Amino acid sequence: MAGLIAAAGDVAAPERGTDVYAALLRAIVGQQLSVRAAQAIYARLLARFGGRPPTPAEVLADDPEELRVACGLSHAKVAYLRSLAEHVESGTLELDRLTDLDDDAVTAAVTAVKGIGLWSADMFLMFTLGRPDVLASGDLGIRRAVQRAYGLAALPTVAEVDARGEHWRPDRTLACLYLWASLDNAPL
Repeated sequence: MAGLIAAAGDVAAPERGTDVYAALLRAIVGQQLSVRAAQAIYARLLARFGGRPPTPAEVLADDPEELRVACGLSHAKVAYLRSLAEHVESGTLELDRLTDLDDDAVTAAVTAVKGIGLWSADMFLMFTLGRPDVLASGDLGIRRAVQRAYGLAALPTVAEVDARGEHWRPDRTLACLYLWASLDNAPL
């Protein structure tokens, strides 16, 4: 890790997001898409609702097929957006309480929503809640960076990254930033 830090210099700590609901919407929209495609689809979602993220009630009131077509969403992603809205509307996902919960409790709360998995929960913890000790061991980029940084013959498993990451506590989010930066600085 010392070599990565020396090579990258200072990396900016993630800025904490302010709208947790919008962050979860954006996470769902952007899953398994290129950054450019995710931005375009999210922009269409905002445009559909007057340039702002739709409220849970608005998502539930919108016709699913019209929402899908207008925004360029898949059927699954519309279902996931509706699941998020239902969890918020029913009170089973209390957005105002998330900042008071520990990382494991936040992960459990958000992954109860259909379509939000561990990777999205890790990104939410890091970039929306600004949590300092999150290791995104399931992220392919993190796994590739660990492989390169430690000269491993094969891509490490999630468990192997988790084990290595124990040494980076309590700053595993910062370690992830350096690992991602090392990919940006890697020779082709």
